Formats: sequence, structure tokens, C-alpha cells
Amino acid sequence: MAVAQSRIQNRKSKVPQFSLPWGITIGYLTLMLLLPVTALLLQASQVGLSEFWRIATSAIALSAYNVTFVTALVATAVNGAFGLLIAWVLVRYDFPLKRLVDAAIDLPFALPTAVAGLTLANVYSENGWIGSLLAPLGIKVAFNRFGVFVAMLFISLPFIVRALQPVLQEMEHEIEEAAWSLGASKFQTFWQVIFPPLFPALLTGIALGFSRAVGEYGSIVIVSSNIAFKDLIASVLIFQRLEQYDYAGATVIGTVLLGISLLILLAINLLQAWGKRYQ
Repeated sequence: MAVAQSRIQNRKSKVPQFSLPWGITIGYLTLMLLLPVTALLLQASQVGLSEFWRIATSAIALSAYNVTFVTALVATAVNGAFGLLIAWVLVRYDFPLKRLVDAAIDLPFALPTAVAGLTLANVYSENGWIGSLLAPLGIKVAFNRFGVFVAMLFISLPFIVRALQPVLQEMEHEIEEAAWSLGASKFQTFWQVIFPPLFPALLTGIALGFSRAVGEYGSIVIVSSNIAFKDLIASVLIFQRLEQYDYAGATVIGTVLLGISLLILLAINLLQAWGKRYQ
């Protein structure tokens, strides 16, 4: 009887009691997250199912989805590898101007997106510092899908580096030394000892960077040509529909964008949970 009562009390203790901080939290999340998403879904529901499907699967919309999500996935995957390398160097090595380099990682956070797009366009255009070197090779970056890729690389990198740094800083060197003393090579030590604890943090950074890349507008609208079936992303397509007073089309594309983003983030979170279970 006493055991049963203790279990009931434990279950009750897990139920959050109403308090002022709890009420403020629920109210703020409802105001900032739940209501806008609900309003978008209600607006989309006013469009007939057949009309919704026609707009969502139109050729220009499918092309915009492809440019947005595929480019964002590739950019964050590339940043996953380089972000891990950068975080490793910043944590494990001492070198001149290390603090300056570490602070520069946060530059995409502070830099206005329009300024970032203007900077990337100037650097990677055919007359820019890097673009002029790539132009003779037939490689065009600015005002192309490659420019969208570079912009997504730029804005998503800090999320991955900052997600990995705390885990690397808390990792004890004695674990690596123990693996070496047992005959493990440096690659085996990294892959079997160091990487498993880093994997959930890496997935978290990739998920955050992917979300940021999918929702980017200001820098991409400048560094790309915004031409349909070439480098037009979904966010710019929504803005173009709004400029044409096509509110139904903008709402439908925004709803699809929201749904696909949530599904991809759910898959990444499930993979992250799986990584924590088997690390």
C-alpha cells in the first residue's frame, strides 16, 4: 500500500503545477508560435483541396522546393564536416589570433542578411576577388544556384560550430590516451571514442543550420538571380506571390514549406535520439 501511494505521489510530482512562470511561458509560446502557425493553417484551409494541390504541385513550386531543401541539405552536410573540423581546431589548438577567429564565427549572427548577400555578391561575382579567379574556369557562383549554396554555407556554419564546441571542451583527454595505450590508432580513437559523444551535438547543429538555411531570404535574394527553374527559392517565391496579390498561392506554398521543414526536423531529432541511445 505504501509503495502504491509513493508511486502516485511521484506521478503527481511529475505533473507541472500552475504558477506565474508556467502561465507566462505557455502564454508567450502560444502568442509567438501556436497562433501564427494556426493562422497560416486556417488560411490555407480556406483554399479548396484541389486548388491547394494544384498550387502546391505546380512546376514552379516544385522547382523552388528542390532548390530550397536540396541545397540546404547539401550545405548543412558540408558544414557538418567543416564545422566539426573548425570546432576541433578552436578547442584543441592554440594559435595567434585565436580569439579573433573564434569571434568571427559568430559574424553571420550579427551581420544583417542584406549586408551578407551584398558582400557575397561582390566577392563571388565575375568581377569579385574570388569570382574573377573562378570565371576563367567556367565556374559561376553569384547569381546562380551555386550562389544560393554559398549563402546557405555562410549562414549555417555558426550553428554547427557552437553546438560542437561545448562537447569538445568537456571531453577528457585521458579517454584518448587510454585508447592509444590499448593500441588504437588515431583514426580508431576518433571514430570509436571521440565521435560517438559528438554525434548528437553534430545532429543538433545540422538541424539548426538546416532550419536557418531553409528560412533564409535577405542574403539569397541578393546573391541569386531569383529566376524560376534556375535558382528561385521558396521564400522568394512566396514574396513574389504576395507582390502579385496572390495571397492564396503564398499561403499554400508557405504551408508546404512549413510541413516539409517540420518533417525533416522530426527525422533529424529521431536520429539524434537514436544516437544518444547507442552512444
